[in-house]
Amino acid sequence: MSDKQISREERRKAIERQKKTTNKKKKKSPAVTWIKRILLALVAIGIAGFVFGASLFAFYASSAPEIDEELLRDPISPTFYAADGETEIPYITSENREYVNYEDIPKTMEDAILATEDNRFYEHSGIDVIRLGGAVIANITGGFGSQGASTITQQVIKNSFLTNDKTLKRKAQEAYLAYKLEQEYEKEEIFEMYFNKILMSGNIYGFGTASEYFYGKPLGELTLAESALLAGMPQSPNGYNPFKNPERAEERRNVVLSLMDQHEKISTEEKEQAQALPVIDSLVPEGERQQQTPNAEYTAFMEMVEDELDTLEGDYSLDEGLTIYTTLEPYVQTKVNEAMASDLFFDDNVESAMTVVDTKTGGISAVGAAREYSGDVRHNYATATDRSVGSTIKPLLDYGPAIEYLDWSTGQTVVDEPYSYEDNDQEIRNVDGDFLGTMTIREALYRSRNIPAVKTLQEVGTEDAGEFMSNIGLDMENIYESTALGSANFSTVQMAGAYAAFGNQGEFNKPHTIKKIVFRDGSTEQIVAPEPEQAMKDSTAYMVTDILRDVVDLNVPGSTGKEVAINGLDMAGKTGTTNYSLEDLEKYGLDSSSALDVWFAGYTTDYSISVWSGYPDRSTPIDTDSNERLLAQRLFKNVMSEISSPETARFQQPESVTEQVVEVGSDPLKLASAFTPYNMRSSELFARGTEPNSVSQRYVVEDLDTPSGLRANVQGSSAQLSWNYGDDDVSFEVSVEVDGSSSVLTTSSSQSYTFNGLEEGKNYTFRVVAVNSTQRSDPASTIVEVAAAPEEPEEEPAEEPVEEEPAEEEPVEEEPVEEEPVEEEPAEEEPAEEEPAEEEPAEEEPAEEEPAADEPVVEEPAEDPIDVPEDPTEEEENETPSVNSSENRNSNGNNGNNGNNGNSNSAEENENESSNENDNGSNDSQDGDADNEENEENN
Repeated sequence: MSDKQISREERRKAIERQKKTTNKKKKKSPAVTWIKRILLALVAIGIAGFVFGASLFAFYASSAPEIDEELLRDPISPTFYAADGETEIPYITSENREYVNYEDIPKTMEDAILATEDNRFYEHSGIDVIRLGGAVIANITGGFGSQGASTITQQVIKNSFLTNDKTLKRKAQEAYLAYKLEQEYEKEEIFEMYFNKILMSGNIYGFGTASEYFYGKPLGELTLAESALLAGMPQSPNGYNPFKNPERAEERRNVVLSLMDQHEKISTEEKEQAQALPVIDSLVPEGERQQQTPNAEYTAFMEMVEDELDTLEGDYSLDEGLTIYTTLEPYVQTKVNEAMASDLFFDDNVESAMTVVDTKTGGISAVGAAREYSGDVRHNYATATDRSVGSTIKPLLDYGPAIEYLDWSTGQTVVDEPYSYEDNDQEIRNVDGDFLGTMTIREALYRSRNIPAVKTLQEVGTEDAGEFMSNIGLDMENIYESTALGSANFSTVQMAGAYAAFGNQGEFNKPHTIKKIVFRDGSTEQIVAPEPEQAMKDSTAYMVTDILRDVVDLNVPGSTGKEVAINGLDMAGKTGTTNYSLEDLEKYGLDSSSALDVWFAGYTTDYSISVWSGYPDRSTPIDTDSNERLLAQRLFKNVMSEISSPETARFQQPESVTEQVVEVGSDPLKLASAFTPYNMRSSELFARGTEPNSVSQRYVVEDLDTPSGLRANVQGSSAQLSWNYGDDDVSFEVSVEVDGSSSVLTTSSSQSYTFNGLEEGKNYTFRVVAVNSTQRSDPASTIVEVAAAPEEPEEEPAEEPVEEEPAEEEPVEEEPVEEEPVEEEPAEEEPAEEEPAEEEPAEEEPAEEEPAADEPVVEEPAEDPIDVPEDPTEEEENETPSVNSSENRNSNGNNGNNGNNGNSNSAEENENESSNENDNGSNDSQDGDADNEENEENN
């Protein structure tokens, strides 16, 4: 029994042990299973990926082009088209290439190229697997296309047969053809292909041609430093051009020397010695450099195309058979070239540059780099940023931001008065040494006054001013008070683009030369023209434009840009002059009339042009006391008049802008009243919603007492007027109204007046107003009625016999007879009125005295001072020519007696007063030679 029990116990334990073992196996099996599944899946994915990749590679490779030896050895020149998309621009060709055989390539030159481009060139079979692995990692971390792994063999293939788009298809075809090329050609042959077809700069192909062009000697005579510089250029041919960018070229050269040291092509000592040599010392001197192209007509523009291509995002190279559509307008470029070669220049040494930009698109239509420009051999003054822009900066940095951010109108007033910089207490000078007092910013800008410009920048603040400048493509790191007057350096390209935004309703387009690029396949294209940006409100753009219209208006006293005026062309612009510092004046022995640079920037709705003129040698000045100061303006006019169409659209005032007549000097700005003197009125522009709604009361005065006892003693055809008045220090304006027409008869101190020439059957209203130099009274008035003579009854008997002949018509003729008594009624009354001819005024005096007192109430002009908040201004806007046209708003003295409606002085007195006021204004405008451009001192 016990044996049986023991047996059961053991059996139970054995069962439990078995269960534990089974459970352990069950817990382990899922993990193992999943691991196996994952491994199998990865193997399957790898196999599938390999099969797919191989299939895709085979598919792409099957569509690869055939290898053509001619294409392998010869560069493929790009094709350029003008803005019309049809006119081809002849520029870059490979005809003058200096071909070098492999055995003639110096070892140092080869080592420099291999260390930079493909150090394992002689070890791989077309694809560098090690370099490819590094590129794959870089592309995973930095995105596809962030780093290439192309060998020299692959570069030869790409530059000969394929497009430069970064796609799997191109990479697959490139790898396949590189391997195939390695099978068909020796390494030395492939290196020779690369060496001779690579683009070095402009239309310079191959290292042999570059050696002669940049150093004036064959490859065998190049030093280590010179070879290293050339070896580094293909990465950015124009960016590393030592003629244009010696600093960048030196940095790239030093990188190549470091790579040569790294790959043990040279020693560290050799590297350091070569890196210490200045780049410019061994270059061909400027005067001895070769001309790149036989036809230099488009050279400056095409160099800008090359530079822009280097800055675009993407792998674009001119040796890959690209078709490039540019913004060049050949006709405009021809006119620019003619102007730069014209007799407008007053000596052989003075230089100039200009850029013409399409106002609507920002496309550069033409460029004048210098008077005689043939490529790298001369300095491109159009793109240079080493000259201060003078007062052309005032609309951009000072007044534009004030209108944009402070809601200033064109009538905002500033005071031209003695003033100093806040940061250093230096006194600010105007060109004429004078101060003109309170004026609108419109006048301050078209007269180019310096002190109001500095004050305006202070009101705006440097932060907002800098933001406004940045929005129109003019980035500035530091802005000081003196910057308000032009102590900032920009190119003619930048200035033309910035001004174009004013003419394009505030929309800014970055100046550019390339519209789109079509790749070698003829179907793949890339639009590269910059997108437009709204740089400012359209109200700001138009208000600045309207002020700058006055700068070039022949009829605006004191405007500084009259020389550029073109009849019938709606145009705006600004002059600029940069003068020497006091230290430089003393250093060069110059007087205060000497200027370093003269500028003009202007635009229409079609074109924006910026022009600079000056001497290359800073010690030679422009004489602002002579017509030398007008050179930039005359060049501008020469070109703009040639390229502008008679149908050029005018600048259109947007809905966001309104126009009001304001009183100059009111603060805050107020509408002009009926009493505001005409020389203190100005028609100005406001952003809608910012207009003043109150009328100035500054010149409103109480009326004089009305003359009393006005009476008319009629004798025959004469009326003897007389009246009473207590104050002797007045004159009396006597006027008459007859048949709806009124006229002033006389203004004198006498209290009587005799009017001759009364006519029968007419009513005469006589008015007398007391006036002095500043005031007018309400009018006293009286009416004289002159009866018609009774002649009609005598004529009727003569008519009756004639009318009796047709008996049947007698009843018809009787009707007028019945009307005769009606016509005779006034005749019967007339004798009664005429009997006491002298008593008639006496009887009417009481009746007429009441109207005399009431007359001002009836006549609206007498109430004008009370109703002035709106009506007077509206009347003046309707009646005054300067109000209706924003272009003629400154001729306020020609407005006559508008708005006074019976409260004005006599025509003669008013005319004299207007004349005196205008004369005073003219005298002020002529102080300091108003036509001379300002000479701001840049600090």
